[in-house]
Amino acid sequence: MDFLTLPERTTGIRTYGLTSVIDFGTPLGELKNIVSDFGDMIDIAKLGIGSAYVTPNLREKVKLYQEYQIKPYCGGTLFEKCYYQNKVPEYLSFLQDLGIEWIEISNGTVDIPIWERLHLISQIKDDFHVIAEVGSKDVNNQMTICEWKEEMNLLLHAGCEYVITEGRDSGTSGIYEKCGDVKSDLIQELCKELDYKRIIFEAPSTKHQMYFIKEVGPNVNLGNVKLHDVLVLESQRRGLRSETFFMEDKDDYYLNTASSNRVE
Repeated sequence: MDFLTLPERTTGIRTYGLTSVIDFGTPLGELKNIVSDFGDMIDIAKLGIGSAYVTPNLREKVKLYQEYQIKPYCGGTLFEKCYYQNKVPEYLSFLQDLGIEWIEISNGTVDIPIWERLHLISQIKDDFHVIAEVGSKDVNNQMTICEWKEEMNLLLHAGCEYVITEGRDSGTSGIYEKCGDVKSDLIQELCKELDYKRIIFEAPSTKHQMYFIKEVGPNVNLGNVKLHDVLVLESQRRGLRSETFFMEDKDDYYLNTASSNRVE
């Protein structure tokens, strides 16, 4: 259908406007039904936390996502577990054997110095598409806005294709306050100085997704989206929900504002 005037959305194999879902063990049969109907609304699929290591039918699940041009990757917790146990080479072989081309480098649980993460990225960026997560899962481990911007810039310039802002699946850490409120000053500063097209904001709830759509625009990259929320999210992006009803009237404003003063 094309008779309505709606906010313009990126389509096909997107480089921005991404919907990155989190898969916490969706059964293979159920996943087939979901991607059959909504696969073109999903761009990336994170096999949440360290679940990929114990997921039944993992190889089949990876292939299913790839059949629908959805990029699967393993949650950063699995990387950190391997790092902690000095098993990173084994982890890289594990991913290559599965045909997974994307890898998350994070330090949400284990404190991995930025220089060490940068060194690792330099070693693997020719073999994998790298996504780096910034921020801690520990609500008491607070970063300043300057620290957020500096670390994200370093990671992007080191060769990461995207950086993820930590928010957990609960939306209570990283870019969120303990109560779940968005740290709006932080988000505004990040969008001013970095390329919003290369930031994936973790937004696990409808409330969080609504904030970023209104703040950045319909083509904001969103992560930790629940599989069953994909259609609702796409409706929000297209101004087909009350809270985003007038999005098409503001579309140019969002695109122009979010793309100004950014670091390429």
